[in-house]
Amino acid sequence: MFEIVFLGTSASAPSIQRGLTAQAILAGEHRFLIDCGEGTQRQILRSGIGFKRLNHILLTHSHLDHILGLGGLMSTFARWESIESVKIYGGKPTLARVHALLYGVVLDYERLDIEIKLEELKTGEFFNTKDFTVSAFPVTHRGAGCFGFVFQEKSRRPFLAEKAEALGIPAGPERGQLVAGHTIMLADGRTITPEMVLGDQIRGIKLVYIGDVGRTDNIRDYVADADTLVIESTFLHSEAEEASHFGHLTARQAAELAAETGVKSLILNHVSRRYRESAIIEEARRYFPETYVARDLDHFIIRRDQPLEKLAPEVVRARAAQAEQEDKG
Repeated sequence: MFEIVFLGTSASAPSIQRGLTAQAILAGEHRFLIDCGEGTQRQILRSGIGFKRLNHILLTHSHLDHILGLGGLMSTFARWESIESVKIYGGKPTLARVHALLYGVVLDYERLDIEIKLEELKTGEFFNTKDFTVSAFPVTHRGAGCFGFVFQEKSRRPFLAEKAEALGIPAGPERGQLVAGHTIMLADGRTITPEMVLGDQIRGIKLVYIGDVGRTDNIRDYVADADTLVIESTFLHSEAEEASHFGHLTARQAAELAAETGVKSLILNHVSRRYRESAIIEEARRYFPETYVARDLDHFIIRRDQPLEKLAPEVVRARAAQAEQEDKG
């Protein structure tokens, strides 16, 4: 299961309803911040997820509306939060700009008690746990070093408890070894292989996140069969020529990509304040019905073989209130 919390959903400049781009991905005990526009740290508090364990920051590219909030966030982490180390991942041009921001401006006058590691992204896997991986892939925008991300749960074979019972396998470490793929020997001398108690392999959930992007033909393989695709929708198709000039997509192009690559659900992000949300969703759903337009503080849950779930606003508000009380305590 993955969760995605939209902290800021505007394109280029904030509006009354939308802050600059930032998203949090929650995956078990791990948390990732994708991009960090101006005002992100306040949105983190409003969302109810808090700062704890939010120490992996993935940057899609170097434009200021995606990175300018890092200065304030790092200062808050160092002064107020028990976060000792943060990893910031990005392309080489992005990290150069982040280094200039953090060490030429924010940290120029003092040294904060926090370790900041800048990790250059390359195409391929860069984060691996027992349950999921995170990989980066190149996307085309304005300038070099732009990336999208794939969060992929690892495939698994379910343990068939009824077969284990029938074979007389006791509850305990023996079953754990079988799940891990090891053959065991029972006390009566019988050999039990994993094949005897494991079901067919189940593919894990695939979540693809893409920030600003101007082409779709070179990302189709990365997007293919995603359970959820999050991608920008800065323009409507009536301005397709302008979108191409600035390295952005239209709602129609994003929806066509989802329809043609086997995506199950589509969330549009990076929304321009020049358009009404209803116009964006109307255009996209003509080509891909399972489309949503993200709003600030929207919280979606992605589960295997289930429809995309959006938490009700009152649940989000309750979580935020609980997080505030925990911070005060």
